[in-house]
Amino acid sequence: MGFKGQTTPPHNLPEPPVGVLLTNLGTPDAPTPKALRRYLRQFLSDPRVVEIPRLLWWFILHLFILPLRPRASAKLYQQIWTDEGSPLLDISRRQAGLLQQRLDSSCGEGKVKVVLGMRYGNPSMDEAVNELAESRARHLVVLPLYPQYSGSTTGSTFDELGRVLSDYRWVPKVSFINGYQSHPAYIDALCASVHQHIQQYGLPQRWVFSYHGTPQRYLEQGDPYYCFCVQTTRLVRERLGLDEWQVLTTFQSRFGKAPWLQPYTDKTLESLPEQGVTNVAVICPGFSSDCLETLEEIEGENFHAFITAGGEQFHYIPCLNDSPGHIEMMARLIEENM
Repeated sequence: MGFKGQTTPPHNLPEPPVGVLLTNLGTPDAPTPKALRRYLRQFLSDPRVVEIPRLLWWFILHLFILPLRPRASAKLYQQIWTDEGSPLLDISRRQAGLLQQRLDSSCGEGKVKVVLGMRYGNPSMDEAVNELAESRARHLVVLPLYPQYSGSTTGSTFDELGRVLSDYRWVPKVSFINGYQSHPAYIDALCASVHQHIQQYGLPQRWVFSYHGTPQRYLEQGDPYYCFCVQTTRLVRERLGLDEWQVLTTFQSRFGKAPWLQPYTDKTLESLPEQGVTNVAVICPGFSSDCLETLEEIEGENFHAFITAGGEQFHYIPCLNDSPGHIEMMARLIEENM
């Protein structure tokens, strides 16, 4: 894999490592309109993300969205930006570092090389694959950190990986992990985070499992994402011994006027107080790292919507992030595919 235009590596080199490509959605380089414009142009130009005829969408994107949306989005990112930069990128880097340590411990130092590459923005998948190429990796294990498969996330990652590898004369063996919504280690990690919340705050009246939404027509055209989200909620609920009425599955972050997966998270939270539900805990199992959609949308916008509607206690359970259970889950997935 590692030598473009060269099929025979030099002699007397150590055995190449297994390359691990850890990948997530990505983030803008800075909370500024210029950086957001660059990021949104790449993200919203992906035909897996927006399934509108290309010529029509080009005009909509360049005449309406890119001139207007970056400034508003930059203000939202400014609210969550830290000294380490984007929370998503900072957490992803910590995940990659801890995963490297865990695999060094179980497989031996030098046997596995973990590299982070984002689908959009930096560090790019081009850079990540090139780094693995320079390590002479001949087997590549790819872990997109999207627990529930969707064509717009995991499928798009597969597309981009194929594009990147098309430049390589010697394509490696690829083990592509296309979802883990029911993996026991993933369910264990989610349950552990819920137990930790209960120990600190007690039981809420309702648990709200909020997943990123997709257009309803994606489901109607065969995308299994909705079914996988429902499956994750059910498995966690059953493991915790909760009744069905105690747990809600909702969908957030809709965009545009077309119907998206329902019920909507914000509308659900706004309606609960009038039903006598004033104490909720929200968890976002579809996000592997806290990001704009969890820190600003859930912990910010949706918190205020719930309280304004008459809610009294609103708790957001952080994503699995770099918790020990999450790192262990990643390591097990990698080892199972090595």
